[in-house]
Parts: sequence; structure tokens; C-alpha cells
Amino acid sequence: MKRWLALVAVVLFAAAPVQAAGLTGHYLESRTCDVWTGPCFANAETSLGGKHAVLAWKVQEGTLDNVRLDGLGVVAVIETSDTLGLEQTGPGKVLLIVDNKANTAQKAALVRLAKQQGGNLIGNVIAVESAPVELTVCHCEGNGCYVLKAGAAKVETRCLDAHSKVCGNESAFYPPLAKGVNARPALTAEHSFTSNVFNETWKETDRRGSYVGSFELR
Repeated sequence: MKRWLALVAVVLFAAAPVQAAGLTGHYLESRTCDVWTGPCFANAETSLGGKHAVLAWKVQEGTLDNVRLDGLGVVAVIETSDTLGLEQTGPGKVLLIVDNKANTAQKAALVRLAKQQGGNLIGNVIAVESAPVELTVCHCEGNGCYVLKAGAAKVETRCLDAHSKVCGNESAFYPPLAKGVNARPALTAEHSFTSNVFNETWKETDRRGSYVGSFELR
């Protein structure tokens, strides 16, 4: 993997208005806390977990600022001071992984896509890397089976079922972090990040901490 764009240029380019023409694709999100859970379990994790997340967008078709992005993807790996979904007491850090199949204009457009979808959460980008971004949607009964491989980030999900319930009062306690997504909770079979960009790595299994679905910009 290698960095391809100066961070100052990324910030300046991303600040301009985004114009999308029928941009649609798949979305995946995984956090280091339960998102489909009961209030008692969520409260127990507050300030202890959920400070890391991987967000992924894989474009099926469409353009952003007249740049065609069909089949390309971008991933945001996030570290925050507090549990995601709650008010933050300090600045977060973001690594963006852009599809290595993209040309220069497409890579810049993918950065803008992630920033537009993630809002303030993706404000402090400390690094941009280029790597293969593979987001596979597997056919299963509950449509919750996704596999993401992007550089040092890997996520695999499967459908929630009756065995996923613990207290019987579960719901989507934390909504998705990205804008304009149509996503449903899923079980995280694996969620890992092995780079030292944050001076920290993580690996989790069997957590009710993911969202899978789609995104759309018109």
C-alpha cells in the first residue's frame, strides 16, 4: 500500500460542493461495540468500547462531480476518543483506503464520497492509502452476509438470528454512522485491523456490531 495524495490537497478538494448523479452501491459498517443490543448492554460498554470502526462504500454505478466510479470502493477506518454514536470529547483520527484500481480523479472523488457520507466523523484524515477494496455481498436468507477486504482492514458479517438475542430487548440501539444509507444490523463474524497507523490494532469475532445494506446519492 502507498499514499497517493497530500493530506492538505485532500482537505481542500473535499471542501467543495459534491455533485452526484445517480450514485448507488453497497455499504458496510462494523464497530468495536454492539449496535444491535439492549440499553443495559450498551450502557455497560459506554466509554469502554466502540471507539473504532470500519466503514466501506462500494459503488455499483454512478458519477460524482462528473467522475465515473462504477465498481470502485473506499473505506474509512476510524479511531475516536469516545464510543461512536455518543458526543466526542476529543478529535478522532481517520485512515482512508481508496481503491487501487482508480485513477487520480477517481481516487479524489472517492475521498470526497467518504467525507460527504461520513460528515464530521471523517474530518481529521491522518492518512490516505491505496489498496484493493473488495466488498462481496453473499446470498443468504437474511441478506446479512458481507465480506470486506481492504488493505489492513477485514470484516465478515452474517445474519442475526434467534441465537443472537441475549436479553430479548435488543434493537438498533446505535444508528448507522453514515448518511444516506439503507442498512440493517448484522452479526460481526470477524472485524480486524492490523496496521500500525493508529499505533493500535484490533480483532473481534461474534459481536452484534455491524450494519450492512446500500447507499444512494441523487
